[in-house]
Amino acid sequence: MDTDHLLQGLATDNDHRERPVGSVLATALMIAAPVSLVMFFTTLGFRKDIATALHDPFFDLKFLVTTTVVISATAISIHLSRPEASLKGWKRLLLIPVGLLSFGIVSEMMMPQRLPWTTRLIGSNSKVCMTAIPLLSLPLLIASLVALRHGAPTRPALAGACAGLLSAGFAATLYASQCTDDSPLFVATWYPLAIGLVTAVGALAGSRWLRF
Repeated sequence: MDTDHLLQGLATDNDHRERPVGSVLATALMIAAPVSLVMFFTTLGFRKDIATALHDPFFDLKFLVTTTVVISATAISIHLSRPEASLKGWKRLLLIPVGLLSFGIVSEMMMPQRLPWTTRLIGSNSKVCMTAIPLLSLPLLIASLVALRHGAPTRPALAGACAGLLSAGFAATLYASQCTDDSPLFVATWYPLAIGLVTAVGALAGSRWLRF
């Protein structure tokens, strides 16, 4: 093989180089997101008083918490898709939503209470929350796992768990716009339970699908 043919071969190989996992993940989520949106609007939809609720800081806090879960889990998922990636330092990102939610709980406790704390914790939508978030996250979880297969995670169960976390975070953000329980106590109880369920499913699926 002469030099010209060698250079042409190298150029061809470069043209077919795999896309970055982050790009593949973004594309996969954009494809899956409309499915979750259709599921949401055909079964739940926005709460009727959403225009008024937007002026409630505790309603807004729900979106801040779920959005930071999505951002943190997405960053960790992309990181874990690399060979021999370590979680050291990265798990601190998950302290951001925990800190925001803790701040919300403390703030609510300092306010004059209109309802007993047990009522605010249990709420009126716990069953819907535990059902809606896992179901809405399924298309996103499948898309995330497919995207992460383009990487080379050496800790597939952990990578799958993060895929479940980011998927459930997206689903929780959707659900938050319908949920009428705005107390941080409710959010700190039922949202993590629903998100944790999806995270566990993601870990189980990742342990099988993300091995290379």
